[in-house]
Amino acid sequence: MSATSHTAALTLPQAEKLRTLLGDRGFDFIEKPYTLFAARKGKLQVSVYQKGPKILVQGKETEDFVRFLLEPEILGEARLGYEETLHPDRYAPHFGIDESGKGDYFGPLVIAGVYTDAAIARALAEIGVMDSKRITSPQRIRTLAAKIRDLPGIETAIVSIGPQKYNELHTRLGSINRLLAWGHARAIALLHEKRPDCPRALSDQFAQPQVLERALKGQKVEITLEQRTKAESDPAVAAASILARERFIDWMDQTSAASGVSLPLGASASVIDAARQVIDLHGIASLEKIAKLHFKTTQQVRANDGKTGTESA
Repeated sequence: MSATSHTAALTLPQAEKLRTLLGDRGFDFIEKPYTLFAARKGKLQVSVYQKGPKILVQGKETEDFVRFLLEPEILGEARLGYEETLHPDRYAPHFGIDESGKGDYFGPLVIAGVYTDAAIARALAEIGVMDSKRITSPQRIRTLAAKIRDLPGIETAIVSIGPQKYNELHTRLGSINRLLAWGHARAIALLHEKRPDCPRALSDQFAQPQVLERALKGQKVEITLEQRTKAESDPAVAAASILARERFIDWMDQTSAASGVSLPLGASASVIDAARQVIDLHGIASLEKIAKLHFKTTQQVRANDGKTGTESA
């Protein structure tokens, strides 16, 4: 099956050269968040993200674009088709762990884990799996999550820590990093029950390595643990990020409907206004059921700053 999605790191000069090349080849430039630029031609879309920078190519003509334009004209080397040679660790059996909701005032902290091997990693690439932070459409997240779960041989685990439990654990453990470590270790333990033969687990590095190592010992799991930045380039971690995001956005949608208030993402001014609306409708005690109370947003919510006319304290 031909690839319909491809990512690669670029330098800034390479990105600028690509911008010129796309214009010369008749691509139409479009607006897209978090990108240096994005362009489309037919069913092919090219996005160059600010972070990295990194290129994302999507569409049925991805493989031709990469082989005949990106690699020879921009990268200067052939990579497509050699991923298993260049990155053999991504195709060896392992668990990938990632989370969603860490920076959001509303909603749970969700940690997901995925088991992959070579066949599963290839299948993930074929269906277009990538880090969920690069996917802005909730429908696309849900579509990919369903495809991930349907892949033969894959194993998944979800640890969803709702706001009430989150607040309890944060108070008891004393820090977000220790809470994250507990959730990551629990997800690894759940996967280990399903695939005790798996030799390695990979997680994004969010604290000193010893924090997660201690949490994993607490789960009585013996496995080689790797922690590194930008772990989402690994297919198992990328798949985990999508499953975690799906569970998070499902919770947000369901709780928005149940509370009668649309709960925004992040921790912005609109989040403060939404929290005050919830308090007006359901009382101050309702806040611990929907929000992570240790955020400084809580103090802003409870203070009457004169902007909404709502007395929250």
